[in-house]
Amino acid sequence: MESFQKITSVVAALDRPNVDTDQIIPAENLKRIEKSGYGPNLFERWRYLPDGSLNPEFELNHESFNGSAILVSGPNFGSGSSREHAVWALMNGGFRVVIAPSFADIFQKNSFENGLLPVLLPEITINNIMARANELTGYSLTVDLETCEVSDSHGFKAQFVLHENPEIHEFRRYCILNGLDAIGLTLEHEDDITAFEETRK
Repeated sequence: MESFQKITSVVAALDRPNVDTDQIIPAENLKRIEKSGYGPNLFERWRYLPDGSLNPEFELNHESFNGSAILVSGPNFGSGSSREHAVWALMNGGFRVVIAPSFADIFQKNSFENGLLPVLLPEITINNIMARANELTGYSLTVDLETCEVSDSHGFKAQFVLHENPEIHEFRRYCILNGLDAIGLTLEHEDDITAFEETRK
């Protein structure tokens, strides 16, 4: 898993609550188990018109959001089925951070395990960020996992958490800072595991 420390990026604002995994990537795109190649299918039903052309009414099709690595959205992001493909699609689409007031539990867990940073901020703070993203062309944020701070060049700063539980927050923060998935965590204890196995012979 790729580690994450800090990123500065244009903010893409998706001002919708309850964005579920079927909206993130429709079920018909889940026939593969590879983690790559889902970028074109991200938000497919909103992103394209029936003729396959881009839908000019869909927020994320606005040119000002091109190249964004930070997505800001409404509460209960990632609800619905447990498909891990939703996280893969967001990352294939260029996103490394999703900021929301709340996340569905399974989506949040899948994000942690794949290196997508699910940042929790109060809804009023998110609304202010969205307003700036929609009003200021090229509005950018810096997300710093070392300090757990979100900031912009206009003086805005806010502390964030990755999970409401402080112990889980610190554990997930450590894993993402160091690029550790489940296998990586196991390998950190390889010497202890080997020593234990020796005692069982």
